[in-house]
Amino acid sequence: MVFTVGVRAQPPPPPRWADAGLVSGEAVELDVRVARLGSRVLALLIDLVVQVGLALVLGAALSLLVLTLPRDVVDAALAGGLQVVLVVLVLVGYPVVMERFVGGRTVGKLAVGLRVVRADGGPVGVGQSLTRALVGVAVEWPGLVLPLLSWAASVTVMLTDPRGRRLGDLVAGTLVVHTRATGVWRPLPPAAPPLVGWAGTLDLTRVDDTLALAVRQYLDRLHQLAAPDRVRLGRELWAEVAGVTSPPPPWAAPEWAYLTAVLAERARRAAYRLGRARAVTATLWPELAPAPATPPPAALRRAAPEPAGPGPVRR
Repeated sequence: MVFTVGVRAQPPPPPRWADAGLVSGEAVELDVRVARLGSRVLALLIDLVVQVGLALVLGAALSLLVLTLPRDVVDAALAGGLQVVLVVLVLVGYPVVMERFVGGRTVGKLAVGLRVVRADGGPVGVGQSLTRALVGVAVEWPGLVLPLLSWAASVTVMLTDPRGRRLGDLVAGTLVVHTRATGVWRPLPPAAPPLVGWAGTLDLTRVDDTLALAVRQYLDRLHQLAAPDRVRLGRELWAEVAGVTSPPPPWAAPEWAYLTAVLAERARRAAYRLGRARAVTATLWPELAPAPATPPPAALRRAAPEPAGPGPVRR
């Protein structure tokens, strides 16, 4: 069987809500929406209220601390230093600590349903949260460097960036996404049994996420496509998959069956690699390994009655 590699077929457009561009190991475009200007401003306003309350509490605590110090120690330099500490704790410490211990969320993000993640979808680190906070304080909000100009630049960047990122996100390599899903994910269809053995011998090193995602979207929408477009799109996708995989299939079958087998094998290998990585982690760092599932409690059985003692001896 001879295949020709053509131009990559364009599958039906992805759902509107899945615009974060995050792809799982099974070539599933995750149902994740990026946070745009409106939701992020709302979360910022809620965080500002929280920060004002935090500033009042910390200010009162620092005032009590100053009152306990000797009068000859308190001067303008000490007051200025305490004010700087207060500003740093409120504007920088608050988002960094919250994102570290609440999974990339602050109070405002919790209320709106947002989360800060890495650009690849992983959990955000402390260094990235600190970078976001420092850039935000310096050039975004409150904007210590040219406030009006930096505000206009920040809004322009968020409106023009395809993933709605602000300057702090671009510098730190992060992304803010919605945590409340709006779509339904369907599992990957199983491969046809006659193709399972052949799929296990495939070289899939050149099947990238973009091509796998196009195949997955085609299979998900197969029942929605009319006959001429369904056949044409399936042939174009299979031609491109065949051009980057080997060996060729053993016998003729519908294009969707080949594509399903390739994608199922790719998902199986991704799950295998993930299992190996977790096994290595459990060996090297047992404390980081997930706790084993607790077995269900055994059904309680009524205790057997105690044997009766010997009866009275009859004479």
